[in-house]
Amino acid sequence: MNIDLLTPAEMAQADRRAIEAGPLDGIGLMRNAGQAVAAIVLSRFAGARRVHVLCGSGNNGGDGYVVATILAESGVAVSLWASGAPRGGGDAALAAAECPLPAHPLADFAAERGDAVVDALYGAGLSKPLAGADAAAVVKAAALRLLVVAIDLPSGVSGTGGAVLGRAFRADVTVTFVRRKPGHLLLPGRELCGEVIVADIGIGDSVIASLGIRTFANEPALWRDRLPRPAVDAHKYKRGHVGVFSGGPHATGAARLSALGAARCGAGAVTVLSPGSAMQVNAAHLTAIMLRRVDDIADLAGFLDDRRPSAFVLGPGFGVGEKAREFALAVLRAGKSEHDGDKSAPHGLVCDADAITSFRGDPEDIFAAAAESATALVLTPHEGEFARLFPDLSADASLSKLDKARQAAARSSAVVVYKGPDTVIAAPDGRAAINSNGASWLATAGSGDVLAGIVAGFLAQAMPAFEAACAAVWIHAEAGSRFGPGLVAEDLPQALPPILRELLGP
Repeated sequence: MNIDLLTPAEMAQADRRAIEAGPLDGIGLMRNAGQAVAAIVLSRFAGARRVHVLCGSGNNGGDGYVVATILAESGVAVSLWASGAPRGGGDAALAAAECPLPAHPLADFAAERGDAVVDALYGAGLSKPLAGADAAAVVKAAALRLLVVAIDLPSGVSGTGGAVLGRAFRADVTVTFVRRKPGHLLLPGRELCGEVIVADIGIGDSVIASLGIRTFANEPALWRDRLPRPAVDAHKYKRGHVGVFSGGPHATGAARLSALGAARCGAGAVTVLSPGSAMQVNAAHLTAIMLRRVDDIADLAGFLDDRRPSAFVLGPGFGVGEKAREFALAVLRAGKSEHDGDKSAPHGLVCDADAITSFRGDPEDIFAAAAESATALVLTPHEGEFARLFPDLSADASLSKLDKARQAAARSSAVVVYKGPDTVIAAPDGRAAINSNGASWLATAGSGDVLAGIVAGFLAQAMPAFEAACAAVWIHAEAGSRFGPGLVAEDLPQALPPILRELLGP
């Protein structure tokens, strides 16, 4: 399945460009769409007692009229219900005129158990809550547990953000066209789509390529070719060196989880940067991971000069406060030297947990430092942490999670990993990816610490920041899914090698 995601506006633009290029006109595309949906109904729901096609007044309804015509001609018992007449002169009006079935008012919609519904009311373009007869139809379908095939997107679900506007159908199958939409992957819409089938209706890849798509499904096709593979002559420092800042003696475990994540995803060397008070605790638990005392900025500068680390993780178990701020800014400022020709500057800094909270209410310093640095900044907030850095974006109900992540990335000059079951990864240049393989087993303490380490491990191996974050999110989720029940964070690093082996191939 193609990884490009089209917003409803981009889909409309694709329709226009395809019609201009020919050979299909608007009604031709609509007939192809209706044929694709009808084929799914005939193959999947042939046992339904009756199929009810619910048509809106727009182009989604036009697709429904085509579906009703084909099903009736195929001998299926069909009832047609319309929320209003199609707009005159449009393709939907042509499709309605070609349909031999009478259209009953949607307000009179009635069905029985064992029936199926084709939802052709609104699709992906809905911009206001379902109400009146539309909402009543959703309630009736749910009460009777009818099988539902949605055209493009279940009516009531926003195609741009996945939000439920009022009420929404819960589909068993959703048939969309050309490409998936963000609403197919973002929650809660994702849970209402059922199986999503992408149908080809005659709009070529060249038309989609001309749109300059910047939103993607986070799947291996997006970043697999950028995964690091060690050279034959590689030594450990050529494979990247990650520094992970540790908290005090009673908060060292999170840093070690990050360090293991970085090591398991291929970083050749990983060093836990420990305060003196925690050296003994960390030393008792580390084997392949190195250890260095870093109490202050002078110690950090010495580490930067001596070891030329490639990436850092700051935040897990570190503690909130001025020290976290100072360390984050010092790493980013070390990256400024690359503008003067110093190629040994760190590739990236991953700020998670306490590092994010340390900039609560006053994030401008780190945003400015990121904008001026050649060291990539990656922020990995969950919802609460996101609100600490971007309170206005978090509170804006008009913005989808995708919108919020994009605007946060542009403002912060950072790659933002807005975590959750539908994690969004956004880059300052406008690219964004939506993850859909999230596993509920990952809701366990320390899971995010491992993720931060994986991101840093890929950054250390010179993987570009956006691709590194996307790969880390997907692989981390895949590890959680494969391990399943009983997962604790310590299991995740061990679960990474088989997945990496599959991705890298022979």
